[in-house]
Amino acid sequence: MALALTIAVERFPIAGAFTISRGSRTEAVVVTATVSDGTATGRAECVPYARYGETVEGVVAELEKCAAAVAAPGFDRAKAQAALPAGAARNALDCALWDYEAKRSGIPVRVAAGLPEPGPLVTCYTLSLGTPESMLEAAKAASARPLLKVKLGGEGDPERIAAVREGAPKSRLVVDANEAWREATLLANLEAAVKAGVELIEQPLPAGADDALEGLSSPIPICADESLHTVEDLDALAKRYAAINVKLDKTGGLTEALRLVRAARERKFKLMVGCMVGSSLAMAPAVLLAQGADVVDLDGPLLLARDRDGGLTYDGSLVYPPVPALWG
Repeated sequence: MALALTIAVERFPIAGAFTISRGSRTEAVVVTATVSDGTATGRAECVPYARYGETVEGVVAELEKCAAAVAAPGFDRAKAQAALPAGAARNALDCALWDYEAKRSGIPVRVAAGLPEPGPLVTCYTLSLGTPESMLEAAKAASARPLLKVKLGGEGDPERIAAVREGAPKSRLVVDANEAWREATLLANLEAAVKAGVELIEQPLPAGADDALEGLSSPIPICADESLHTVEDLDALAKRYAAINVKLDKTGGLTEALRLVRAARERKFKLMVGCMVGSSLAMAPAVLLAQGADVVDLDGPLLLARDRDGGLTYDGSLVYPPVPALWG
């Protein structure tokens, strides 16, 4: 049967604001792709990201250009990989096809992908960038959560790290600089992270300007995020990073993400599975991928003022696998 592709833009308000080193926003704008043969239907969500040159309009246009190819006989995930580059648009199409195949065949995605039986995962809960004083209060409010991810911004980060540790003395901490550190302050920031018992440091230096990490003996694993998209990036990162953050919107879907995770494990990288700020539909495939990951950061819906209907179940910082009606 021929497949029809439909595309929608949806908006989800963020609870308060979400602030990182590159700016602040108050809503998540996502693009949803739906594929259907008239009987079985699959859907998925992506989050266009300006850091990678993406816009909502651009992602919609990319998907619209694929509509005729999707309707042609024999279109499948392999053809989707060839039709679109890694990024948000391919993520939406690839994951919609995974969901469609599961709905059509009755075989869950985890089985088709050779993944283990999924269980609940402890996810990071993200604290937005702010002053040390505001981050102290945010940490206190989230101090019952076992794992916090702390957004940093460059100048003043040692004070922010110390404030969060004071506010959440028992929580495990991951920090994410989003490329805001510089070589001149790297060691001082690293020292502050060590003092606070931080367990992982995400993307401290700008992608493409992270050569100062080569040969650095860091007591805390340093994780590539903006520097990593697909399998082809791994070998260049081996001397700079001990961990990688796999996001479906970077890899361009679950198909490439599965390849990336296997290759990363072969190269002994620690594995983090992360997300952009989106609804439960964006998180659902990543929950399956994240089984066995060293760090899970799939808190997007927890940061929203409202999630989509029928979303994932969160119990505190535990996120449960998706039900078939949502995805997979």
